[in-house]
Parts: sequence; structure tokens; C-alpha cells
Amino acid sequence: MESADSTVLAIAENEPTAPVAQTQSAHCAASSCILLVDDNAGSRNLLAIALTQKGYLVSTAADGATALALMQAQRFDMVLLDVNMPDISGLHVLKQIRQRFSPTELPVIMTTGNDQSADIVQALGMGANDYVTKPLDFAVTIARIRTHLQLKYTVEHVLDLETRLTARNIELETANAELRENTRQKLIELQTAARVQAAFLPTSIPRIRGARFAWAFEPCQELAGDSLNILVLDPQNVAFYVLDVTGHGVAAALLAVAATRILSVAGDTDSILLTKPGDDLPLEPERPAEVARRLNLKLAWKPGAEQFLTLFYGVFNRPTRTLTYVSAGHPAAIRISSAGTACILDGGGLPIGIGEGYQQQCVRLDPGDRVYLYSDGITEAMSPTREMLGADRLIEQLRAGARATLDATVSNLLHQVKSWQEGNIRDDISILAMEVE
Repeated sequence: MESADSTVLAIAENEPTAPVAQTQSAHCAASSCILLVDDNAGSRNLLAIALTQKGYLVSTAADGATALALMQAQRFDMVLLDVNMPDISGLHVLKQIRQRFSPTELPVIMTTGNDQSADIVQALGMGANDYVTKPLDFAVTIARIRTHLQLKYTVEHVLDLETRLTARNIELETANAELRENTRQKLIELQTAARVQAAFLPTSIPRIRGARFAWAFEPCQELAGDSLNILVLDPQNVAFYVLDVTGHGVAAALLAVAATRILSVAGDTDSILLTKPGDDLPLEPERPAEVARRLNLKLAWKPGAEQFLTLFYGVFNRPTRTLTYVSAGHPAAIRISSAGTACILDGGGLPIGIGEGYQQQCVRLDPGDRVYLYSDGITEAMSPTREMLGADRLIEQLRAGARATLDATVSNLLHQVKSWQEGNIRDDISILAMEVE
């Protein structure tokens, strides 16, 4: 038996470079390391030369022990293994290889004589990928090598893609979990903010002798840009309003809450709704025009925010049955008599935040009269055919409900507006109604 030969041969291929469409075989040849194990020096060296001429990197071993030692020291892409070798047989070497590498990780092609078919059957059963018979046909042998290397690299590529896909899926699942958690937290925050905003709505309708109230509120999103309230200023006067901030979402809701806080009287001697005519005199209701002017100063236009709001604010004096009001760019209020006749209460004026001076109006109401304040989410409610509800339909709906209770009329109006839009609410809906007893 010859001594072990582990010389590495690396002879560059002199063939033309393959085009991009044929790079798989070129890749196999350019980067594949082959271990050639054969105790016959002639066969071993001739095959080594043929392989190096094709661009493969070849290491050789003359016996099984040397082959196993080489595989401990370096990585190979393929092994050509002689079945019949002294000391350690090719089948024993194959067994050792398969304990470490799968057939796709390290292909093994057995070389054997024509009369060793039993050994080939056994080798294939032990995990050999293929075999060639001696004397070797170099063209056939190289073709078999190329085929199994291509299969090896294809499987490795697929496994790599699967590994990367699995890692990417884990990343996406982690990101989705974070997104779901963030969404859950945002939803909780929105629900909390919505509860805070809802707390500024009338929690109970005040009982005022000579007047009764009803209201409805339907935000188009979690947070609303509308707000409304009913405020008892003193035993003789009650204020009520509807406001509507431009836009939707958090920014609109924040401005609506800010305006609602300013339009408050609870425990606040500095309320813009009240005035003190003298040091020794009690607080009195502020003129609606002055309320609008002061609110406009507090919520002056800011270029960064680019927001404003419309407001209809009125004060009803019970003994005189007079309604003094101001309209700052808000839809006109509607007065419906007990007989069902309609009248528009329009004061004009620019919205809060971009106005300057405001004019107030005063009207004396009769027993049974109703006054309806509302946001443009009602008149501008859009049907699926893109037809707006409009003021005329609103007035007809209110006239039709003149003999119904105030609560029923407001409830029916909200139902009609939602039905008109077939559930596709695009703007906040606010309705506040007062009836003179």
C-alpha cells in the first residue's frame, strides 16, 4: 500500500467563462472542494488532474485513515471514495461520514470494479449518493460529480431560504405582536380619552322651570370634534351651546375639550360665561357676544395648529322667555312653533379663532316653541348616492315631530340622519333642543 498523499491541487480552468444564465455549474466548479480517496496512485492522480482542469479544488488520500483525518481538518463539498482499500475499507469510511453528514450535506460517490456489485448495493444502502465503475470514464465521472454538486447547492440554497424565511417570519410575528400591543394600548388610550370627553357632556339634564332640554351626540370616530352642554347660570338663566371643531381625530378633540373647559361655570369665578357688575353685586350671565369675543381671544388662530371652531351659544331667560344668542360661523338654529311653523335663527359671524367682533341677537319665545341647535354633521350628512340631507329635510323632520315629545323628536332625528347615511357616518352628529313650557 502506498503512503498517504494529501497534496492539494488547484489548476485554473482554461475554458471560457459561462454566461450568467449558466452560472450554477460554474459556481460548483469554482468553489467546490473534492476529496479523492483511492489507494491506486495512478487512478487517483489521473482523476485529480482531470478534475483540477475543470476548475475543482482537489485533495487526495491514499487510505481511509488519511481521508478521515482530512475531513476532521477541513471542509469538503464531495467525496469520491474507493470501495476496496486495505486497513480501513471504503464502506467503513462511508459509515463514519454518514455519522457526521447527511447525503445532501456531503455527497459521496463510490468507485468500484465491475465485479463488486454487492459492495455497491451495500454502499447505497449506507447512504452513498452514487457510484462509478473502474476503469473510470472521466466524462461520465465528471458529469456525475457536477450533477450531485448542483443538487447539493440547490438543497443548501433552499434550506438557506427556509432559514431566512423562518427568521423573517419570526421578525414579522414579533413586529406584529408589538403592533398589536401598541394598537391595544392606543385603543385603551383612545377609550380613556373618549370617556374624559364624554364627561364634559351633560351628565343629567338640569330641571329648569319653564324650559326642558334634550340632546343627542354621535361621534364619527373614537374621539369627537363636537361638543355641547347645558349650564344653569342662575335661577333665572340657563345657557346652552353646540360647538364644532374643524377636522377630526385627536387634534380636533383636544380643541373641543379645551373650548368646553373654557365654556364652564362649575367652581370657576373667572368663567367667561359670567360677569360681576360690581364689587358687592352677585355674578350675572355674560352677554353671548362677549362670551364669543373672549373665547376667540383664548383660542386665537395658531399657524401650527390651523384649527378653528364654530359655535352657537344662547342664554334663555325664564321670566321673560327671551333667548339671547350669538352664532360664530355655526349652522343656524331652527325655531319650531307648537303649530309646526319654522323660523331660522341666524346670527352670522366668523368662527372662533379667526373672528374679531361678534353680534348677538335676541328673540322672544312663545310657550310650546322649540329651538334646535345642531352641527353640520346633520345637514351635510351624505347618502350612498352622495346627496346631502340638507336644511330643508331637517326642517321638515322637525316640523313632523312638533307634536311628539322633545326627547322623541331628538331621538327620531338622530335615527333619520344615521339611516340617511346607511351607517356610514363621516362627521360628528350633535343635536341640542330646548322647549319653552
